[in-house]
Amino acid sequence: MHKSPFPGMDPYLEGEMWQEFHDRLANQISEQLIPLLLPKYVALLNKRYVIERSGPGIFGIALQRVIYPDVHVVRPPSVNEAAPVYTTVAPPAIELVNPFLVEVPLLSVEIRDIAERRLVTVIEILSPVNKRGDGFQEYVEKRTALLRTQTHLLEIDLLRGGRRIPLTGGELPPASYYVFLSRFTRRPVSEVWPTGLREPLPTVPVPLLPPDPDVPLQLQVAIKACFELVGYERLLDYTQPPPPPLDADDLTWVRGRVEEWESERYTT
Repeated sequence: MHKSPFPGMDPYLEGEMWQEFHDRLANQISEQLIPLLLPKYVALLNKRYVIERSGPGIFGIALQRVIYPDVHVVRPPSVNEAAPVYTTVAPPAIELVNPFLVEVPLLSVEIRDIAERRLVTVIEILSPVNKRGDGFQEYVEKRTALLRTQTHLLEIDLLRGGRRIPLTGGELPPASYYVFLSRFTRRPVSEVWPTGLREPLPTVPVPLLPPDPDVPLQLQVAIKACFELVGYERLLDYTQPPPPPLDADDLTWVRGRVEEWESERYTT
């Protein structure tokens, strides 16, 4: 039986487990590619930190909350006082959140030539911080700088929420998930693999230095390996709709998959 109820990306990972899954997937991609790259190349993990301004909802804090007093502060009378004086402390009208900066760690996979340590291909797994607010602009700038070099860029977007990377020359086909490949030998063209919520993730090429051929990256195999290792199905709350909200048809399909999966779990 499948660990995940879904044939492709598990939409429930787009929540509180994302950061753990993101790092785990980067590890699995590296492990999958290393045997295919030998003896000329290696796939290394690279960690960087992105600064994100925290806001309402990031830590489960409501935007505002009305406070009703249920305690009065009383000043006890002194010996010489004839009568006590009672003072009620005025309650605050609301509570608001002070935004502060948070360091978000992100792992990417770098393929390097062993002989010269040259950076050949960068594999980015997009995170929420890359797709919203200041983090989106920071990622676009980093991406633009990389596209000016002789480095291939493979971007894996397994998040339904947030903004997509900026491309021109046509509209992206409607899909839940995308993989983008920009080969330095074909710029400014990007190859695009759109994948629906109900589909397995594709096997995509990872380019190397010419004339070396591409090596395949089996994304679905990497996702399955993450589930086999961690057991995310024990940690995800399949009783609630996944974030962000789905349309009615997809939500019905998701619920059907979960029910079928649970039925198989209890009968095997």
